[in-house]
Order: sequence, then C-alpha cells, then structure tokens
Amino acid sequence: MEEFCPLEYTLSFIKSKWIILIIRELSFGKLRFNELEKKINGISQKVLTANLRFLEENDLVYRKVYPVVPPKVEYSLTELGKSLEPVLKQMTEWGIANNKNKSS
Repeated sequence: MEEFCPLEYTLSFIKSKWIILIIRELSFGKLRFNELEKKINGISQKVLTANLRFLEENDLVYRKVYPVVPPKVEYSLTELGKSLEPVLKQMTEWGIANNKNKSS
C-alpha cells in the first residue's frame, strides 16, 4: 500500500503552468472562454479546453451554460478552486522574493 503524500496530491491538481494560470485568472472573477484565452498568453484553444475540462471534472471550476443563442458559457472557481488561491499567492511571493532578474 502506498503512503499518502499531501504534496503529491496537491500537485496532481496544479500539475501544469496552464492550470495555475487559469486558476489565477478565474480568481479575479467569472470569465468566458475567449476572455480566458486572451488573458493567458500562448495557450491554444485545445489546451485551454482540456485544462478547463480537467478542472471542472475535479470540482475546481464551475461551468455555467446560459440558454441563449449564440451560446454563452462562463467559468468560475468553485469553493474548492478558491481554496487554492493562498497556495498560488505563496508561489507568487516566492517568485518575487527569489527572482534573479529583478532590478536592484
């Protein structure tokens, strides 16, 4: 039987830079797919779609579909997704403190 590793478990949810960046953008509020795509430099539609599905399947992101034409879909963080915000804040603070390219 494998021993439970809390760090490994957490990393299974934020396993890519794209997931981290999606959570970062959604931490500011609801966004539509095209808005997310514009805010995350370099992400393809395919990768964004796959990562949003992963986040939705793992209850980190909520996908709301409005019954209108043309279709309107908004993404937002669930309470579980919001609980990762302090983790990302700590990662950001560490990056600021240890940036080797920062101005003196």
